[in-house]
Amino acid sequence: MEVSETIACPYCGQSFELVVDTSGGFQRFTTDCEICCRPFEVVADCEPGEILSLDVTGG
Repeated sequence: MEVSETIACPYCGQSFELVVDTSGGFQRFTTDCEICCRPFEVVADCEPGEILSLDVTGG
């Protein structure tokens, strides 16, 4: 199940929606900012249908 969360880019500070597949449990992945296009790391701890914690850090 996918859940969207509003996050802020660690580089430009702009907010945008990030969609996370919550069926994966603990996840660590890299994605690009929709505004400035710089890559950053996302760490998400999930249960099906719920994001328990979400951390965004610059690479």
